[in-house]
Amino acid sequence: MIARADGSGPSKSAENAPPVERGNTRPANSPTPSSASATSLSGERRTVAGEATVQGVGLHLGQPCTLVFRPAPTGTGIVFRRLDLPGTAAIPARVDVAVEAERRTQLGTGEGALHTVEHVLAAVGGLGIDDLFIDMDGPEPPIMDGSAAAFLTALDEAGIVTNGGRQDWLVLRKSIRVVDGESVYEAHPAFDLSLDVDIDFPHAIIGHQRGRYRVTPEHFRGELAGARTFGFVHEVDALRAKGLIQGASTANAVVLDATGVVDTTLRWSDEFVRHKALDCVGDLVLAGARVRARIVAHKPSHRGTVALVRALVQHAVREPAVYTVEDILQVLPHRYPFLLVDRILELEEGKRIVGLKNVTINEPFFQGHFPGHPIMPGVLIIEAMAQVGGMLLMRTVTDPSSKVVYFMSLDNVKFRRPVKPGDQLRFEMEVLQMRGTMCKMRGVAYVDGQVVTEAEMAAMVRDR
Repeated sequence: MIARADGSGPSKSAENAPPVERGNTRPANSPTPSSASATSLSGERRTVAGEATVQGVGLHLGQPCTLVFRPAPTGTGIVFRRLDLPGTAAIPARVDVAVEAERRTQLGTGEGALHTVEHVLAAVGGLGIDDLFIDMDGPEPPIMDGSAAAFLTALDEAGIVTNGGRQDWLVLRKSIRVVDGESVYEAHPAFDLSLDVDIDFPHAIIGHQRGRYRVTPEHFRGELAGARTFGFVHEVDALRAKGLIQGASTANAVVLDATGVVDTTLRWSDEFVRHKALDCVGDLVLAGARVRARIVAHKPSHRGTVALVRALVQHAVREPAVYTVEDILQVLPHRYPFLLVDRILELEEGKRIVGLKNVTINEPFFQGHFPGHPIMPGVLIIEAMAQVGGMLLMRTVTDPSSKVVYFMSLDNVKFRRPVKPGDQLRFEMEVLQMRGTMCKMRGVAYVDGQVVTEAEMAAMVRDR
């Protein structure tokens, strides 16, 4: 008999819960699933190719539930539907329908409410899915092993595909701070989403733990998805008296008694802080868009993270999936007059990138190149191309502010036509080879659809 610190506890009945079943009913004419590594920041929205099912018992209410992931049209967002309550309105995974609840994240109220949605949403957010129907025949998703692993596996089996339309991003322009009881959050502007989480429990197995995680599909899959919820034996009676943890057991939570863990071994020595980070990933889905921020969370809780999401929605700017010059300045060290990329339109991590440079008569190099006959120097077209490629390469490092990209070689450079004031350069770069911090790319620059420059280049990331 246990209780979890972040909102759970087991019962013997759950130990005999129905076996887990997962299905994959992808339609024959559905698009081909993308690889897991292609699910981050390509600019297009994503959904699943087919259906996948997860069955089990809910953690707090202890009721059996069959959960089915289904594709949703572009722009739908993440939407829950209660199939056991015909006529009930669908519930979007958004913070405006979140209500305060003890030790879980709850959406909606009354009979149609959804409880303990954080783990399934963590898998959805961790894999970068934008549009999805989550159909359930009960009020609470299955708890499975207490982590997000079963949901992640089911989504993988369903296949993740592009869905048309542009991703929505919630972009923070200035830092904010949110305090909710012992939970303290700071969110800072950043190029993508990262978490710096610390917890402190007066137990010899936990104590003070801290983890820093970059939230991409690859990192979520390897570092967070398998981290299980946890709880303490001494809290069980009080929580069960409140009607909570009716479906919990030592099979679906890490249980701690006075001396250690019960009936299991830890997957990581810091599994506890990893699970808290997993919960944050799930609750951040309630922003209704992908969040771009560096979040520092001290003793996070579901209620506190929901409060953070409300503040993010209030203070951050919602943008489509393009990277503005403000974002570029966070990554590249170049400054006036040598920053030669204005916007990133597409970015497929480790594969390709598309950027823009608007050329105006105010460019300083036109004063001397040439008086009365302004032509953009070819070396600066190559430099602009390299800066676009640098944005792609910087995505592979955890702290771009401490790095710089150096040219190593240029090959097959061809200048097809001059670039003049009023032209818009579109650079399309693709990776030919990547080994560690070294990369070889091929780039083509276009103006009005016409090729103006081509080149192959090699570069590497070094410490500044």
